[in-house]
Amino acid sequence: MSRQRPLLALSLALSALWGATAHAGDLVVSAAASLTNAFKEVARGYEKENPGTQVILNFGASDVLLQQIVKGAPADVFASADQKAMDKAVAEKAVKPASRVDFAANQIVLIVPTDSKANITALKDLTRDDVKRIAYGNPASVPVGRYTQGALEAAGLWNVVQAKSVLAQNVRQSLDYVSRGEVDAGFVFATDAAVMPDKVKVALRVPSQTPVTYPIAVTTREAAAQDAARFVAYVLSPAGQAILSRYGFQKP
Repeated sequence: MSRQRPLLALSLALSALWGATAHAGDLVVSAAASLTNAFKEVARGYEKENPGTQVILNFGASDVLLQQIVKGAPADVFASADQKAMDKAVAEKAVKPASRVDFAANQIVLIVPTDSKANITALKDLTRDDVKRIAYGNPASVPVGRYTQGALEAAGLWNVVQAKSVLAQNVRQSLDYVSRGEVDAGFVFATDAAVMPDKVKVALRVPSQTPVTYPIAVTTREAAAQDAARFVAYVLSPAGQAILSRYGFQKP
């Protein structure tokens, strides 16, 4: 319960912030943290094709973004890093189910600092005594954490790794922990590892129990519904897909 209160407080605070900064003509897109670099370029491309519309990007853990929307933070588009978060959005009537569509795919990887001497080549190496701290997103609110838990449970290693866990609030925080050498290893998406090739290296690719797919949907907020639908269409267009591909995302 103690973990949920700070997240709720953050959601309410951001709700007030977005309410104060979103204006007419703005399109607010709440997107998973792993989409940060790609969606910044997607937004620029969309704005170029749609003069007069400014895209405001809000990045974070998918579940936290959803709670912001449910609590009243303005958002016109919601892009999640897994299906479970979008399922919750549909259940909460936060998005229009008919607008939901998968637009990208990814892969889970285990990363280590570039100067690591740990020589981790398999998941079972995480059980060694010299591997003491392992970062991954909190499965309660972060999609990469849920994918990680599923993979480790399938390998029979969840309890061992959980005992060494350093929980991150989103996938980029897990990446930061590894890049600064604060942990011995961490689970992130392949696209996140590519952001810091000088600070982290991929030790191994991790098979996930469910496909790592990203759904996107128009929210039930009507202020910019037409622009929201156009933004989703742009993400699915050849131009949008080309941008995602440049950042390492695969087709769903």
